[in-house]
Amino acid sequence: MSTTKSEKRLGPIRRFFSALGPGLVTGAADDDPSGVATYSIAGAQLGTSLLWTAFLTWPLMAAVQMMCARIGMVTGQGLAGALRKRFPRWVLVIAALLLLGANTINIAADLAGMADAAEMLTGWNSHLFVVLFGVGIAVAIIRFRYYQIAAILKWLALFLFAYVITAFYVGPDWSTILRDAFVPSIPQGKEGWSTLVAILGTTISPYLFFWQASQEVEEEKAMGRRMLVQRVGATSREIADRKLDVGTGTFFSNIVMFFIILTTALTLHRHGMTRLETSRQVAEALRPLAGRFAELLYTVGLIGVGLLAIPTLSGSAAYAFAETFGWREGLDRKLGRARYFYGVVVLSTAGGILLDFLQINPVQALFWTAVINGVLAPFLLVGILLVASSKTIMKGQPSGTLCRTTVTVATLLMFVAAAAMFLL
Repeated sequence: MSTTKSEKRLGPIRRFFSALGPGLVTGAADDDPSGVATYSIAGAQLGTSLLWTAFLTWPLMAAVQMMCARIGMVTGQGLAGALRKRFPRWVLVIAALLLLGANTINIAADLAGMADAAEMLTGWNSHLFVVLFGVGIAVAIIRFRYYQIAAILKWLALFLFAYVITAFYVGPDWSTILRDAFVPSIPQGKEGWSTLVAILGTTISPYLFFWQASQEVEEEKAMGRRMLVQRVGATSREIADRKLDVGTGTFFSNIVMFFIILTTALTLHRHGMTRLETSRQVAEALRPLAGRFAELLYTVGLIGVGLLAIPTLSGSAAYAFAETFGWREGLDRKLGRARYFYGVVVLSTAGGILLDFLQINPVQALFWTAVINGVLAPFLLVGILLVASSKTIMKGQPSGTLCRTTVTVATLLMFVAAAAMFLL
């Protein structure tokens, strides 16, 4: 694979925007309603004491996602397909089932958060929106092709700016904020540690690993590389562009995380509102404390990021199962040519809709899903490290020393944080 002359002539600004793709979408999808709820709980319960985590998780998340992207680009396969070369199928079946279970719960909680937000805006019953959002998203995934879905998801990322605007609208005291942002404070007690695990779990999340690698394959298919042999290997230019893409997406994701924690810390925590039951309560509490505009931004942002994240949740589980069992897969295929793949998309979405009628607590479900992901993710990261370090599987293009070291640190940190949560 070689770089074309037209690519070489691109100026720095045009090259930057042309490079944005799977990394930007994956980074934005990380700030789904689950992430919004987790960061809101962190800010409400612990104030600004965990602001520093945004600067810790950015390089860790970037390294993990770049490693997954490299696996997809170099092997020409999704993550589960690459893991099959190192682990027996039964291990991948267990991982796929756990991923499907966690993602289904996450979809249920995301739909509930979106539906509550829509009810606040319209006054209509939230259960109606659960069905409308769930069915609408599933139909869109099946109906549209990859390049159409990718374009839509990139535009939906703009909704995340709502949380940045909200924080500035509240009017923070930057001297105190900068101290908490750059001077880490050790979490206190089980609540503090479980919140840290939840932040790590929703930021460095298993479904993002599978989605990132699979989107690299979809990108290459969209360029005409339909056969596996055509997708093997990546040029230095392609890898450099993806680093720019992933770095931008993960930076954007963690900046939004910073401002969500900041907003709820300056409003809810400051006024003693530390116990949240629903995402609706979070939004409604902002109205008397920060004004109707802040409440509206929070609410609209919740719907927008949900529309962005749910396709990645259901899609990542579908890719994991398809690659594990050798099914036909891909958002570039029509329903009739990838029935089992789209069947997992429908199953996880339908399961999420059903769970919403069982009277679950949306915010707590979102929060504990993040905790579960925080416990499961390090085990998956061990497998990713083994694959990314193999010269054979990676066709002579394994991940670099710095990336492997950073992912190792992320893995160990997640193991330590999970252990501390249970021991304390």
